[in-house]
Amino acid sequence: MKNILIVVFIAFSFYNCKTSKIVETDPNNIREVAPVSENSKAEIINRVVVPAVSFSKAKDVEIIISYLASDELNGREAGSEGIEKAADYIETIFKKNKIKPYFEYYKDTISNFNKPAYNMVAVLEGNDTKLKNEVVIIGAHYDHIGQIALKGDDAIANGANDNASGTTTVLELARYFATTKINKRTIIFALFTAEEKGLLGSIDLAKRLKEDNIDLYTMLNFEMVGVALQNKDYFMYVTGYENSNLAEVANDYSGEKLIGFLPSAKEMNLFKRSDNYAFHTAFNVPSQTFCTFDFTNFDHYHGVDDEAELMDFDHMASVVNKSIAMVSGIINAATKEIKYN
Repeated sequence: MKNILIVVFIAFSFYNCKTSKIVETDPNNIREVAPVSENSKAEIINRVVVPAVSFSKAKDVEIIISYLASDELNGREAGSEGIEKAADYIETIFKKNKIKPYFEYYKDTISNFNKPAYNMVAVLEGNDTKLKNEVVIIGAHYDHIGQIALKGDDAIANGANDNASGTTTVLELARYFATTKINKRTIIFALFTAEEKGLLGSIDLAKRLKEDNIDLYTMLNFEMVGVALQNKDYFMYVTGYENSNLAEVANDYSGEKLIGFLPSAKEMNLFKRSDNYAFHTAFNVPSQTFCTFDFTNFDHYHGVDDEAELMDFDHMASVVNKSIAMVSGIINAATKEIKYN
C-alpha cells in the first residue's frame, strides 16, 4: 500500500507539470518516461508504465518458428496433413504451459470450410474477481498457402513471416502469462486456421464467442512480425490506427514509441485483411493487428523463400518482450481504456 500511495502521488505531480508524464511502478526504479497526451488525471494514474522484461530469447522463438515453417508441414494449408501437425504442436505447447482449452478440446473445428480444419483456442482465466469476466483475445493465424508454382526445385510456401512469426509471438505470450499468472482479465489465446481462405477461422470463432455472450474488451492480433521495419521512428504499426486510441495506450504502457502509423496500411485497407476484422464485425470492440512487415522490408510474401532462416530472431524476441509490457497494462487496467474513436 505504501508503494501504491507513492506512485499515485508521483503520478499527480507529473500530470501537473507542463509536459505530462507517467511513471514506472517498479518501486525500485521510479523514473520519468516519455510524454503522453493530455488525459484525465484518473487515466494517467491508471495507465502506468509496465517494467520492461527480457523473457523471450532469440533461441526460444527460433525453435518454434523453425518447426512451424519447416518443409515437414508442407506450407500449412488449411485442411492439410501439414497444418494438422502444426495444430498438434500448438496443443503440446498449451498443455506444457498448463493453459486450458476454451472449448472441450483445443482443436475447435470450424463450420465454414469444406475440409476438417481447426482453430486452436486456449484460455487463461483472470485472477480478479470482477475483471476476470472481461476477455482479451490474443490471436494470429497459423495457416498458410501450402504448395505453389515451382521456383527452382522448391514448391513449398513455408510461411515463416506469414504467419508462423505471429503464431510464435502468441505462443510466447501465452507462455509468459501462464508462467506469471498476473492477468486480472481472462485471456483467450486463439490461433486461426483458414485465414488465407478468407478469414474463415476467425469468422467462425467470432461467431461462436458471440453466441457464448462473452464480454470482449479487445482483440489484439499479430501478423507478419518476423522482420524489423526500416527507417521508422516506431517499432510496430497497427492496422486501423486512426480508428481507436490503441496506439496511444500501448505507447503509454511501454514508455516508448512502440506503435506508429503506416500510411500504406490505411491505403491498402489492411484493417479488413486480417483476423482482427472478424471480431470488429461481430463485437464492435477495438480489434486490431500489430505488424512489422510493410511490403518493402521483405521480398518473399507468399513465396517459396519465406523461410525461417530469413527471420530476425532477435527482433522477434523483442516483439514478444515489448508486447508483454503493452498487454500487461491492457489486461490489468482498472477500466476499459481502449476505445474506438
